[in-house]
Amino acid sequence: MLPDGFLLASFVAIVLVAVYFHTVTGFGLAMIIMGLAGGMGVASVAALASVISLMTLVNSALALRGHLHHIDWRIAAAMIAGIVPASVLGVLALDYLSSTAADAVQILLGLVIVYGGVSFALRPRVLERVSGLAGFAAYGFFGGFIGGMFGIPGPPLIFQFYRQPMELVRIRSFLILVNAVVAGARTLFVGAQGQLDADIWALSAVCLPVAAAATWAGRRYPPPDTAAVMRRIAFAVLFLMGMGLILPVVPAYL
Repeated sequence: MLPDGFLLASFVAIVLVAVYFHTVTGFGLAMIIMGLAGGMGVASVAALASVISLMTLVNSALALRGHLHHIDWRIAAAMIAGIVPASVLGVLALDYLSSTAADAVQILLGLVIVYGGVSFALRPRVLERVSGLAGFAAYGFFGGFIGGMFGIPGPPLIFQFYRQPMELVRIRSFLILVNAVVAGARTLFVGAQGQLDADIWALSAVCLPVAAAATWAGRRYPPPDTAAVMRRIAFAVLFLMGMGLILPVVPAYL
């Protein structure tokens, strides 16, 4: 069952902004929608995550059209090889740790992400040469692990790619591809469990055309920002992600 008119219109507006931002940067779709719409009552968190995964697949298919040649498939394979097994390990680690220990790890992780975001937002220097495959695999593993534990695989991947001496179109293409892999794996798993119900498909039917339009707008009318500005934006968002990890669990220690 779809939410009422005003609530649905507000959610659609959030989707429009989130997908456009995701298209021009390569990340942010899930973070923006969950952050702004997670508490609106549009759908359960699980259902919302499924809708986001479907939108990510549509966005990726359209955003990567004509840009696949920008992707070095050796790098992509190295990152994906790290992400997939580490995601499972992250889930297992969260099950093993007590809630207190998991909260402490979450705070430490948040502090590391905040530090990286602040330092690169103020001074977005890039590496002199592209990292080796082992480095991409390691960041993929780290991203998959924290994704399995805390549900946000983005920060290590954003940090790794936005400090590479690559054109922005290549960075965006890599990040969009990785997001598509994660979304595809999640959708297949949820679908196999029979959890893609009629409400999810109904909300997706409303949002997918909006996601397609926002993707087209992002490709056709990207912001006229320089590479340095886009890197500052990316690392400023990393700062917000880190604070998003820290703030929810700090009260337990106060």
